[in-house]
Amino acid sequence: MAIVKMKRLRMVAMTADREALLRRLQHMGCVEIVQPEADPDDPQWAGLTRPETGGLAAAHEEKTQAERALEVLKRYKALPKSGFLDPKPGVQEGELFDEAGAKAARDMARQVNDLDRRLAAIRAEENKLDAQKEALRPWTDLDLPLETGSTGQVTIQLGTLPAALPIGQAEGEIQAASQLAELTEISADRDSRYCTLVCHASETETVLEVLKALGWSRANLRDWTGTASENLARLAKETEALAGKAASIEEKLAGMGESAPALRKLSDLAGLDASREEARGRLMDTGQTFLLEGWVPEESWPALKQELDKFPCACEVGDPAPEEYEKVPVKLKNNLLTKPLNMVTEMYSLPAYGTLDPNPLMAPFFILFYGIMMADMGYGLLMMLAGAIILKKKKPGGTFGHLCGLLVLCGITTFIMGALTGGFFGDFLTQVVKLTTGGDFALPALFTPLEDTMMILVGAMCLGFVQIITGMAVSFVSKLKNGQVLDAVFEEVTWWIVFAGLGLMIAGVTPILLAVGGVLVVAGPVIQNEGFGKVTGIFGSLYNHVTGYFGDILSYSRLMALMLAGSVIAQVFNTLGAIPGNIVIFLIISFAGNALNFALNLLGCYVHDLRLQCLEYFGKFYQDGGKPFRPLNLNTKYYEVVK
Repeated sequence: MAIVKMKRLRMVAMTADREALLRRLQHMGCVEIVQPEADPDDPQWAGLTRPETGGLAAAHEEKTQAERALEVLKRYKALPKSGFLDPKPGVQEGELFDEAGAKAARDMARQVNDLDRRLAAIRAEENKLDAQKEALRPWTDLDLPLETGSTGQVTIQLGTLPAALPIGQAEGEIQAASQLAELTEISADRDSRYCTLVCHASETETVLEVLKALGWSRANLRDWTGTASENLARLAKETEALAGKAASIEEKLAGMGESAPALRKLSDLAGLDASREEARGRLMDTGQTFLLEGWVPEESWPALKQELDKFPCACEVGDPAPEEYEKVPVKLKNNLLTKPLNMVTEMYSLPAYGTLDPNPLMAPFFILFYGIMMADMGYGLLMMLAGAIILKKKKPGGTFGHLCGLLVLCGITTFIMGALTGGFFGDFLTQVVKLTTGGDFALPALFTPLEDTMMILVGAMCLGFVQIITGMAVSFVSKLKNGQVLDAVFEEVTWWIVFAGLGLMIAGVTPILLAVGGVLVVAGPVIQNEGFGKVTGIFGSLYNHVTGYFGDILSYSRLMALMLAGSVIAQVFNTLGAIPGNIVIFLIISFAGNALNFALNLLGCYVHDLRLQCLEYFGKFYQDGGKPFRPLNLNTKYYEVVK
């Protein structure tokens, strides 16, 4: 339950062993390789260069090809279905790095992607043919070959007029303009009328002026030979042939699902290769040797040293100096109770190296507060079951694993608080008994949100006060360790005395302790500041601390507010469902309403709980700014590597 101590690692090894060493470090997963801070003015760095990283682009391209092939197979439903709760299958490290298997997978990826490209080309050609058919279809009834053009004496044009224009009107205006012209309608749709124009060459200009005024647009069919119906028949045959080719390719792709495991392994392998190439780019190279710098957890160093001793290399490890702490990566080490809170800490910000791990200090409050806000046995059971089933079946890691663990822990406190308040999907059981038997029933409760609101409010703020005092105590200890004795006295001790004095005065015992606290409040800025800052410091300290502590404690009223809101909403839906007096209708409305209420509270309670921890609690002692520990490891997407 602490921040893992880190050691700075410096290693010089032979370039010939570089790939083998990087693979070994990746296997162990305990070294974060960093880029050495080279001094350009130091002659010792003059002969060092960065290794070529051309392999990085190749690895990324290989991963892209594998992922693209998998997406193609998924598109054609060639991949076997997998359930949400299915865990990642295991694979031996030697099997994953098998070059023969990788080569076969590359060939398969290439084949799948080639088929997909061929299919895309066919689809593009089909779209082209469809566009051509759409252009020809209005001219199906035209017996005239499309290549027929104008002569020296006769002008022939195909074109369109707006559908809103009556064809009779168009014909009349043409006849009025010239007796040597004829307009014939071939077909029409909702937008256009498709017509042929035949006129004497001498009248072409006059007739076209009239037609253009009516909205005439010439059809672009000059590249066609034969009639429209002949061309449509030919295009239909070509489309049918293309459809056959496409169906053949699709059938072939649909039958290639057995290649999915190999493609997934290839994707994971390429990802691991890319990680090593990225790490290789952080090394310094002399041609014969290379320099590696990084960070390794102190607890992992003995095992790492045993592995490194197998190579002809020179290693040096040491503790980071305080001025280096901001560069040191942070790794948290927690137990089953506090580990799920890693997702909360990481969402906010990791603690700075050399400071406190907040998870053990936060876990009891976060888990308790969540249960208070949710406070329902039914919801608690759902949370526990969902989290436990996912953890057992899927065995997730990382943030999702932490989320499931946190769901179980918060589900326990939610169930307990629900038992104390008599809530099981609100008053679900009460309504069920009333609808089925007509009798009265209520779960036993120590207190209820609707009847004991003031008591819950006071209790919530008392819990908030306890958490704030805890944060102050942690800050007090930290300041003493850092030698900040006066800060600890005037920031924490002073206000503890003030709080105790207020309590004693309210209880009618004595105001003396409060007076002592007041003296310390004034003495702190006077001792610590200079000049006019003594005066401003007094008023600043009073204002900031009084309003700050009051606001922080008041903020914990949200514990009561969310408990009350969740309980009321659940009861409202249950009451609405019970109005018709039918048990079936009640169950439908109640389940739907409680599902909505559960979903909203699941997120709402998390957000509000997170706010209490990050703002009201962390503000008292937490020093953030740490960067996560990112070692070179076997981080895969599809398979769990079995070492």
